[in-house]
Amino acid sequence: MLVVALTGGIGAGKSLAARFFSQLGALVIDADHLARRAIERGSDGFDEVLTRFGDHILINGDIDRKALGEIIFSDPQAREDLEAIIHPRVRKEFEEAVQSLTGDQVLVYEIPLLVETGAAGRFDYVITVESEIEGRKERLRKRGMFDSEIDRRLLAQATPEARADVADTVIYNDGSEDDLLRKVENLWEDEILPLSRNKSTL
Repeated sequence: MLVVALTGGIGAGKSLAARFFSQLGALVIDADHLARRAIERGSDGFDEVLTRFGDHILINGDIDRKALGEIIFSDPQAREDLEAIIHPRVRKEFEEAVQSLTGDQVLVYEIPLLVETGAAGRFDYVITVESEIEGRKERLRKRGMFDSEIDRRLLAQATPEARADVADTVIYNDGSEDDLLRKVENLWEDEILPLSRNKSTL
């Protein structure tokens, strides 16, 4: 089996790349999805978040992710506190997924904070998706984010150079979706599948 990290700056297109990898046959897991599950209502993580941040972050009994995001992206200590709650739970689920792999399966783990969490060494292969800053901002505006929120998110993430330093491959996503699909397909056929087959025979 091969365990691949797929990272990239917010708005760069890594989720679209992840979808393409899934269509090609990879098992794709989204770290953000695991993070949401780690603090969903009824979980121990939910209780810990309320203890730390108070029930004013709730909406209809669930954590209001937008309200929580506004807090942690304007307060570094609050962000560290939230990560201390979420990251161990996410890491446990990821490790269980890796243990379930067999043969020449490929797991692609979509992980925005790869550099920030120092996790690159846990993967067989690292891909980062990068895009020009204005294109990223435009995609984020289409998601309903305000410029002030976008700027805070960008400042909180590692630089493109830092991501490229730990990556085996950089995919530049400044064209159409079809362009990105072709790049993912080529990487899958030329790099990922051969590595997976070689690893499964060791």
